[in-house]
Amino acid sequence: MNRNNPFGNYRASIFAGLILMLMVSCSITRNAAVDTKDLSYLYNPTKSSFRPGFSVFNESPNRSVLTVRFPASSLFFSEANPKGIPTAQLLVTVKLFNISAGRLLTDTAFVDLDIIREEGRQDYLYKLPLKVEPGYDYNAEVKILDQLKAEVVQAFVPFNTMSPGNRYNFMARSHSGKNELLSPVVRPNQFVNLLYPNMPVDSLFISVFKPLSEVPYPPSILLPEKTIDYDPDTIIAMAWSDTLPLMFPDEGVYFCTPESKSEEGFTFLNFGPGYPLMNDPEFMIRPLAYLASEEEMNTIRSADRPKLALDDFWLKCGGNVDRSRELIRIFYTRILYANHYFTSFKEGWRTERGMIYTIYGPPDKVYKKSDEESWGYRRPVLKSSWGGRLHLQERYLFFNFKLRNSRFSDNDYYLSRSETLVSYWDRAVASWRKGLVFRLDNPEDL
Repeated sequence: MNRNNPFGNYRASIFAGLILMLMVSCSITRNAAVDTKDLSYLYNPTKSSFRPGFSVFNESPNRSVLTVRFPASSLFFSEANPKGIPTAQLLVTVKLFNISAGRLLTDTAFVDLDIIREEGRQDYLYKLPLKVEPGYDYNAEVKILDQLKAEVVQAFVPFNTMSPGNRYNFMARSHSGKNELLSPVVRPNQFVNLLYPNMPVDSLFISVFKPLSEVPYPPSILLPEKTIDYDPDTIIAMAWSDTLPLMFPDEGVYFCTPESKSEEGFTFLNFGPGYPLMNDPEFMIRPLAYLASEEEMNTIRSADRPKLALDDFWLKCGGNVDRSRELIRIFYTRILYANHYFTSFKEGWRTERGMIYTIYGPPDKVYKKSDEESWGYRRPVLKSSWGGRLHLQERYLFFNFKLRNSRFSDNDYYLSRSETLVSYWDRAVASWRKGLVFRLDNPEDL
């Protein structure tokens, strides 16, 4: 954005004089302490490109296994070693806390990894056993040190041993390669196996729910987020074995359980062939609900050429082709990362965290606990003068999210709306509509 306002020579001289006087007569104090509790890098790919994945499987009543997945694309391989072989060096440490017992430390684990690059390999999976007891909520706090880049990533992996029928007692894997799947998202025509080794069962019941089509209300509206509160379209019963190939061809939520009326089981999700990408105009139109009116959405959806209608919307926002392209790039990049970070039983961009992430961008501050997280967005710096010093105080607008118990997902957070009465939502949307990517700490946007 070009916000320069050229001064004449006279005004420039006055401005320079004021700056000089300020430098001579005042010193500046800024609160610049390092915030060691800030985890904003978790949701900001510009701060960290290292994005491991996690899953937990309750292998027995007293043993759970944490699987850590490292995408090959996010690892740093170096040949600067005695063997001259491309190798990544990682240190993984885990602290296991019993949340039910007041966050009691119950176990620790670590593994020192030298990962040799294998051509064509997409992922590297490693398993860490953890000691548990039946009937508790746990949270595994994982720290991963990339020893070559001197970069640390922290993650929080909740799970529980409350019941032998919950999702952590199931394991999904690909039918062809028998590789463990760390994500419940499947593609049409993808065959998978569902394993449930701790209990002898011979039947599988799959409740098929239509996908949610609503988006959350703006954050200042005190109405709860839409959730699955409707009956399944159908329930499919079949004979079950751990080698049974399962395929979920249509978009929807597939809740799998060995008992027909059980509230516990494993969920598969089908959000379309390209998910989490947004390459198809039909899917690209859907997130416009955050910016467009209902009338505009109906016009775009019903257009003879939806792609042209979509381009026309962004061209009106940007005012010219170059700015419109930049808006599209930023908007849909945020959608992609929202899908990556926040997918629950619905697309990541459709969640309340996804809504805030899409419109406001990656948060400047993130604080996490076992069942909640708080996002801070930097506001314009507050300036004050006292005792000959100019004090600069950083301020933030916070959105608070809390974990919700859901039979479909362990990544379902809702926005605490009673704490978010001031959100600048209307100004944020208006900024996008004027071709400006909204930033809360830009005084000219406020």
